Amino acid sequence: MGNFTHFDLQGNAVMVDVSEKSDTVREAVACGRIKMSEECFRMVKNGGMKKGDVLGAARIAGIMGAKKTSELIPLCHIVRITGVEIEFELRSEICSIEARCTARTVDKTGVEMEALTGVSTALLTIYDMCKAADKGMLIECIHLLQKSGGKSGTFTAKEEGFNIDLM
Repeated sequence: MGNFTHFDLQGNAVMVDVSEKSDTVREAVACGRIKMSEECFRMVKNGGMKKGDVLGAARIAGIMGAKKTSELIPLCHIVRITGVEIEFELRSEICSIEARCTARTVDKTGVEMEALTGVSTALLTIYDMCKAADKGMLIECIHLLQKSGGKSGTFTAKEEGFNIDLM
């Protein structure tokens, strides 16, 4: 099956065995964005949503999402997360909220999936808390910005030809 690590020689899905790998310091950063109407954006920015503190709830949800990644993504290892940070940037000129999730561990496998799940969960929480004001919100551009640690080393989206650093 080529370079795909989650398939055996017969093409069956398998969980990669990482037992022989060494624990190393690993970090991953993912980002994404949610676009919304001007009115909805203003309500979030001014704390006017009926459900409460949108970004506070989204930050907690993003951290929880990162911690639950192995329960949501088939074949994803349980990773001992040592830190998760969720940051938001409000972009008035395009009525969007950009989210960034940084996940860290000292483990045998990386935290890319945790960072991606964290940012996705944060954005979905924003949608959930704002959908009464704007059902047409658009979640977009969720991607890995960078990762470090492990056998494959460092990845930076910009160096690979992707230049979508939202924040």
